Amino acid sequence: MKGFFKWFQSSSKMKRWMFLIVVGIILACYGISEILVSNDMSLTFGGLGKIIIAFVIGFLAIVIGLVGLNKRTLEVLVESTDERMENRKNVNVKSLIFNKTVYDQGPNIVVIGGGTGLNTVLSGLKKYTNNLTAIVSVSDYGEKMSTSRKELGTMPLDDIRDSIIALSNEENTMEKLLNYNFETGKLRGLSFADIYFSAMSEISEDFSKAIVKSNDILDIVGKVIPVTLDKMNIEAELDNGYIVREKSKLPEIVYDKVTKINRIYLNPSNCRPAPGVIEAIKKADCIIIGPGSLYTNVIPNLLIYGVAKAIKESPSIKIYISNLMTEPGQTDNYTIADHITAIEEHCGKGVIDYCIYDTGEIVPEMIKKYNTEGQDLVEQNIDIKGIRFLQRDLSKVTDGHIRHDPTLVASSIIELICDDLKYQDKQNDPQYMMLSNKLREDKRIEKVQKQMKKQGRRNSKKSEEKSKKGKSKFSSKYSDRIASIREADQKAKKKKKTKTPEQQREEMMRKLEKSKFSK
Repeated sequence: MKGFFKWFQSSSKMKRWMFLIVVGIILACYGISEILVSNDMSLTFGGLGKIIIAFVIGFLAIVIGLVGLNKRTLEVLVESTDERMENRKNVNVKSLIFNKTVYDQGPNIVVIGGGTGLNTVLSGLKKYTNNLTAIVSVSDYGEKMSTSRKELGTMPLDDIRDSIIALSNEENTMEKLLNYNFETGKLRGLSFADIYFSAMSEISEDFSKAIVKSNDILDIVGKVIPVTLDKMNIEAELDNGYIVREKSKLPEIVYDKVTKINRIYLNPSNCRPAPGVIEAIKKADCIIIGPGSLYTNVIPNLLIYGVAKAIKESPSIKIYISNLMTEPGQTDNYTIADHITAIEEHCGKGVIDYCIYDTGEIVPEMIKKYNTEGQDLVEQNIDIKGIRFLQRDLSKVTDGHIRHDPTLVASSIIELICDDLKYQDKQNDPQYMMLSNKLREDKRIEKVQKQMKKQGRRNSKKSEEKSKKGKSKFSSKYSDRIASIREADQKAKKKKKTKTPEQQREEMMRKLEKSKFSK
């Protein structure tokens, strides 16, 4: 009964439609009853008109009331079941229903890679579609195993864990949970992620099934699949024939030997793809490769048996997202063309149709900072036949680092998918219409946010100018110098206050000598 009475609360907005239906029924019944009880001879033209008008209004009221009631019922259902709602009182339910439709009917996108680059792409694309598949590597690159992995005997899960975090609806909470390391008790030194996946593997009796089930249990957008379940080691062969088996030593050895990477390969070379990998690639509408470490995150996944072949045979759009900066010891002095050439030399042509790269408009001071660490901007040499290059604004500076912007990268990918649908004369396709509308809405919101930022800067400048008006020309001109002089004076005073015992004795002796001399 409680649930029934909730329908009559003011917040439910149901009573208005119920009242409209009741009024409609009364008017329709009145019209029908008047026709039944009246005689044909006594019925005038005016009276007949009133009866018809009453019946028509009543009928329309019933129809409108039923439509409104059903629509509001759907909205109430969404309000009570959608977990993405933050404020239940002030929520745009129509937009929420539209977004759910976009997500469910969005394009089927497969992202292949690893590291922060892969997670950036996933974080942006989850706003456009639910049909996302992240194919990630499970190799430790020959590095030493952590205490947690040694204790629990788990596979290298760093990339899988980070991809799950990127696809989560609550990224911050998920990151804290999966990255949590126990510091006390019997679990000291163990990672929650290793404990969880170890338990799931035993329950599922298969590591790949454990990952697939975790996609639903952890309530993430899309799914994460390991590229292989075989033990995979990535080894690099340098130009001078030297073999490097540890990722951390690669830059040091490259610089010591004054050489560069010739190729990388898997050991063993016949690693099989995990269940679901080839199927996901075949069903994809779009395949994204990169961004990420070229020789340790991007190419190794393509070297798994059958992966590159499946990508080449797929009719989907194949996009490579270019790196922003070079990597010391791996891609020194590499251009965009060099990155693509390296991929094609390892996997053959036909893996990439489009390459999206950044405009390169980055603050020079940030580039100088990277130069001191042996990194530089990836040079925009795009002289490769058979590949279409698209220049887009993709980068941003966060926490003193140059990174791909998830929103800008995702919008560039979705825009390319929309253009392809348009080229196929699918402008009336629901997928195209919803994606293009979402893109337009996102661009509108972005413009509003930029205008608000500009307005905020203008207001801050005005406030600074107002504060400067009350000061003299001298103080406004030399304010920085005056501040530095004051700081120097304060430091000198502090030094005087904090004198060593020896300095204090010397000062006392000087005062005594001066007093004797004066006498």
